Amino acid sequence: MTSTVETTSAKPSTAPLGIGGTVQEYLWTWKKRQVKVIYETLGEGTPILLLPALSTVSTRCEMRGLAERLAPEFKVVAADWPGFGSSERPAFNYQPALYRRFLADFVRDNFTEPVVVMAAGHAAGYIMQLAGQKPPLWSWVVLISPTWRGPLPAAMGEQRWLYRILKQIVCLPVVGQILYFLNTLPPFLSLMYRRHVYGNPKNITRSLIKEKRATTAKRGARFASAAFVTGSLDPVTTRGEFLELFQPLPVPVLVAIGEQTPPKSRMEMEMLASFSAVQKCWLPGSLALHEEYPDALADIILPFLRKFLSRHNYSSAE
Repeated sequence: MTSTVETTSAKPSTAPLGIGGTVQEYLWTWKKRQVKVIYETLGEGTPILLLPALSTVSTRCEMRGLAERLAPEFKVVAADWPGFGSSERPAFNYQPALYRRFLADFVRDNFTEPVVVMAAGHAAGYIMQLAGQKPPLWSWVVLISPTWRGPLPAAMGEQRWLYRILKQIVCLPVVGQILYFLNTLPPFLSLMYRRHVYGNPKNITRSLIKEKRATTAKRGARFASAAFVTGSLDPVTTRGEFLELFQPLPVPVLVAIGEQTPPKSRMEMEMLASFSAVQKCWLPGSLALHEEYPDALADIILPFLRKFLSRHNYSSAE
């Protein structure tokens, strides 16, 4: 496993999606294959890294509302994961090692000191696995609806051998393309958003589903998506391993939990909040509360963030 990195110069964004900032390309190499990763910057000041969830419909665009609230005071950096969003989507065997390596390289090449990171969903495990590294990558962590199991393991249990077979089928030409197409049709996406992603069905508009459908239709989209759905991107395989990442806390952590989160996912988040020293807050919404209710999330985060940074800057001055 090797990785090399190269950052290209910034260029103005002309894309309709994103966080409304300046789009940049980060050239990253995994196993001798270069991957174009898209990230975006907005605002000036102390940097904050925003990471979307890893899911079939996830892009940095889901962080737009939160980025707009943070940008007047901070420099916001929002990235699309390799295999998702606007980043390149090669036919890799997507696995946790790839994402851990990418995240560590991206942070070290784009930030000069430990950075505040705000991450959604499955990104939580990767954030915490890197939290104890020296020199440290993070100064403060916000985990939004943190998860550690993909959709199939969460819904159907630990039948990993079966999920590996399903992943291989989806990655096949023709047959896999058809199965993926059927599972990303607008009616299916709408159902998924109603059941798991948004808390208020009235916020699930035709334009939202059209936007998400366009994301799923990009070339090579099924490879990383199949890995996520089948649990191949799970950073850990047991609840105990997930909780151990927070024992003890290597950095301050705030966990945001949606009040309409599906019962199984909510139970896991509540256990994390109960059996660790993380700070927690409850907000309206479900797994994508950061996209559905960005203002409510920002209203919680900003006072914590200002207080933390004022203390951090004071300590650094001493």
